[in-house]
Amino acid sequence: MVELNALVADLRAEGDEIDVLVRDLPPDGWTRPTPAAGWTVAHQIAHLAWTDERALLAASAPDEFRAEFARFAGRAGLDAVVDEEATRESTRPDLLEWWRVGREKLAAALLDLPPGTKLPWYGPPMSPASMTTARLMETWAHGQDVADALGVRRAPTPRLRHVAHLGVRTRDFAFVTRGLAAPGEEFRVELQGTDGELWTWGPADATQRVTGPATEFCLLVTQRVHRADTALVAVGADADTWLDIAQAFAGPPGTGREVGSRG
Repeated sequence: MVELNALVADLRAEGDEIDVLVRDLPPDGWTRPTPAAGWTVAHQIAHLAWTDERALLAASAPDEFRAEFARFAGRAGLDAVVDEEATRESTRPDLLEWWRVGREKLAAALLDLPPGTKLPWYGPPMSPASMTTARLMETWAHGQDVADALGVRRAPTPRLRHVAHLGVRTRDFAFVTRGLAAPGEEFRVELQGTDGELWTWGPADATQRVTGPATEFCLLVTQRVHRADTALVAVGADADTWLDIAQAFAGPPGTGREVGSRG
């Protein structure tokens, strides 16, 4: 429970950081384009609010979430639904307040879930801790798009360790969602953390390895940077493939970003 409390506190802090970026924006700030093609700052916040609302539904009424997810199949697929909803909700006059209220309701709901709960989602079911980590990852990633659109350089925080952890944990998903067999052996991942420490996952003697800056790894697994624009290093054929396809978010394979898309 202490771990979940800490995770939820970090999720709240991540939302608050993005809130600071947008709370005083003039109207033309909300319509500024972000690195995600066709998405403005308003689209990014609308997406966060909408997905927080979906996560709240999964936590409070899982059968309703499953029924809604099934209805998505009758539309043009999850990606199309996400784009449609971001566009539709981006024009709400109460967009910022909607996001604020929704993310707080979600935080409270996650803390109230009994241990052992499994929440439905657009990928495998998740524990409350995993859902919290996933929401933090999404908030950070879409917040990065907002920051890039506004020309703001955010200081990396130790909260990125959660994003990096999710990136490591979703290794097999990245392979499977592309129709590839997941590697049979564990990888060693060593990242230069934002707190000056070395963040590590996997056995120290693993032959397949990934090393480099934690911030760049997080940008890669959320597909906010092209691999060629990072200092990440892979040793081993499977580890090398992983860095080309890494994806920490649920849903079909993402398209990623072009080389040189980050300044």
